[in-house]
Amino acid sequence: MRCVDLFAGAGGFSTGATMAGAQVVWAANHWPLAVKYHAANHPGTDHACQDLQQADWSQVPAHDLLLASPCCQGHSPARGKAHGNPQHDASRSTAWAVVSAAEQHRPAGAVIENVPEFMGWALYPAWKSAMEALGYTLAPHVLDAADHGVPQHRERLFIVATRSKAALQLQLQRRDPVPASTFVDFGAGRWSVIDKPGRSPRTLARVAAGRAAHGHRFLAPYYGSGSGATGRSLQRPIGTITTKDRWSVIDGERMRMLTACECRAAMGFPADYQLPPQHHQAVHLLGNAVCPPVARDVISALMAKI
Repeated sequence: MRCVDLFAGAGGFSTGATMAGAQVVWAANHWPLAVKYHAANHPGTDHACQDLQQADWSQVPAHDLLLASPCCQGHSPARGKAHGNPQHDASRSTAWAVVSAAEQHRPAGAVIENVPEFMGWALYPAWKSAMEALGYTLAPHVLDAADHGVPQHRERLFIVATRSKAALQLQLQRRDPVPASTFVDFGAGRWSVIDKPGRSPRTLARVAAGRAAHGHRFLAPYYGSGSGATGRSLQRPIGTITTKDRWSVIDGERMRMLTACECRAAMGFPADYQLPPQHHQAVHLLGNAVCPPVARDVISALMAKI
């Protein structure tokens, strides 16, 4: 099966499609760095670096399956979605590129990934109607990456669109959870002493609460409720990996942030997947990515149906 990947980013959708046995023939993103590393990891794929709302879809090769992960920041509660915010309004509008691409090529299927709040977008009913006008029925699936062998709790929406009379609800096998201990390397990273001058009292309070709950080795996010107040056991999947450093590793009297390699493993990418050498760029790409094993399971199940 031939696929194209819109808003390809770090390449999680493309990697999952490859794992499922599909061929990714074309991928695009507006960020040159993302395109550079997508091409490095998927050298057999044709690439375009452009604003997809201005794309000439007639230049895209024929395909059977459209994969798309339009910008989620305007929908995500982590970034806010206030009406009238020009940046967020522009972010939400990227979803219309999916409609334009589907109109041109009418592939047998499409999978659109976003945060679950995407379905609460004021224009979601119009977007859904536009896809239906092209002959697609839509089946929303809200999936947690931890149910697909990824050592991370990451809940995302996958809309399966097919040219069928009835919406195609996929039956996906639930896999055993994988703990964070599988990817945390206590011999890696740059450590610092926890109790040092200038350390935030809030950080010290979180570490103290984590020690009381989990002992001397655990994870602690730098903000947020839940695990942000109590720490997180290494024997369960980590919480959501974001585009900026969030998770710290606590080991006795020392602490550090996750390395880019640990973030890559937490997202379910292969260990040899190439990333930018600059830590912040690698983390940004990973935090925006689709977890490849989730994409693999969705695409495999869809390929068996169409």
